[in-house]
Amino acid sequence: MFRKKDEDHRERILRALQRPPEPVEVRAALKWRHLADPWRLWLRRSAAGVDLFNRWTESSEHVEMLGEDAYREQLVRLLSRAVPRDCAASGFGCTRRIDRSCREPEICSQNPPATAGEAVHREGPLPGGCDRYFGWWGGSSVLRVAFSAGDRHRAVHWDGRLWIDGLPIADDQTLDEYGRWLDDRFFVILAEGPPDHPAQTFTWDTPVSTIRSVVVHDADQGSTTVLTPTAEETWTNPTVVRNGAVLLIHPDQAGSAPDRTLPVP
Repeated sequence: MFRKKDEDHRERILRALQRPPEPVEVRAALKWRHLADPWRLWLRRSAAGVDLFNRWTESSEHVEMLGEDAYREQLVRLLSRAVPRDCAASGFGCTRRIDRSCREPEICSQNPPATAGEAVHREGPLPGGCDRYFGWWGGSSVLRVAFSAGDRHRAVHWDGRLWIDGLPIADDQTLDEYGRWLDDRFFVILAEGPPDHPAQTFTWDTPVSTIRSVVVHDADQGSTTVLTPTAEETWTNPTVVRNGAVLLIHPDQAGSAPDRTLPVP
């Protein structure tokens, strides 16, 4: 049975290779038919954007040639040098609407104003694009790309793994689905807390732990710190806030006093 399927597969490929190719203008029209004119203009300026568009919109062909692991590794490396408009032009969802591509490219494809680098959170439509992008992979798997203020750094989160500027982060931790940039330097994401914590609970209804650890990555220095709560620290929804030259770790989001203070080097 498998031999018959393999033979049919090879025969389909051979028949396709024997057919004359479509004219180049037809192939181009089919490939770029869903791309709005403002994004076409942007891709003329962005080689990384063209590469991302090709690899994302033709992902099945690339996976067939490279395999899933190599495809994922190469796409993450590419995203580590992409800019928000590259993601938007490639059809990713954005902060404004995660499940569909940009609907206002005439605005989002424009150059951002000089003050845009100060914004920690950007939600369109606005020149330069949003600060978060979402790519749907295989139905339920979501690729998330988060840009820091000024787009100096990129965090890519995909199937439980995290990369920042192309480097794997906290591979030994069970990470949450979402993280956030505090500014243009620090990225924060929660992780599963220690299983032996006295306040920790695991049930069938709540398969993830109720006590959380905190992962803080310093993108400028390329260093990662994993903060694990002590037996006296009940971190159910810990929050990190930057206050000048220190990071404050609050046990929850209810405005309680910080449990720890970390100096910013």
